[in-house]
Amino acid sequence: MSKPETVPAPARQTPSQTIGPFYGYALPYGGGPELVPGYHPRAIRFHGTVTDGAGEPILDALLEIWQADESGALSRELGSLDRDGFTFTGFGRCATTIAGQYTFTTLKPGAAGSAAPYILVTVFARGVTHHLFTRAYFADDSALHATDAVLSQVAPDRRHTLIAISEGVVGGAESYRFDIALQGENETVFLDFDAAR
Repeated sequence: MSKPETVPAPARQTPSQTIGPFYGYALPYGGGPELVPGYHPRAIRFHGTVTDGAGEPILDALLEIWQADESGALSRELGSLDRDGFTFTGFGRCATTIAGQYTFTTLKPGAAGSAAPYILVTVFARGVTHHLFTRAYFADDSALHATDAVLSQVAPDRRHTLIAISEGVVGGAESYRFDIALQGENETVFLDFDAAR
């Protein structure tokens, strides 16, 4: 007597897994947070803290930034992974510290068309299934905020979560603070990719 034929169970999609912290071993690279060297005459410090829903710092997040140069043009230069000390590539990558802090040395971007100057920030962190996109605008460009197509679509009571605050000159460079809250009362506004670009 022959055995009955076994019918395989239909394939099912497995649930997605959360990101990290495995990326912290391979993705950060030397010079990643330095889009320009600290001695550049117009260098700025762009920094902040990444926190979770309880307000606790996230010590294993990874941030990437993309931005235009001072004239508002996107860089076409190669070599963002091999810093040469003078070429501005418009891309940077930085892991958070044990205190959840990140710091980039970059240039303040210029306005591109009718958009207010901004830095595109991508966040990878534990508990986040897919990376998050947000924008950091600058408080001292408030006159241009009303003309920005993305910022003007954000509810007025939430726009403050997209504004980097000037701290004045710190250590010889203009300093801007942009804290990122992944959840909670002051959760940062996150964007879908089409709106973020």
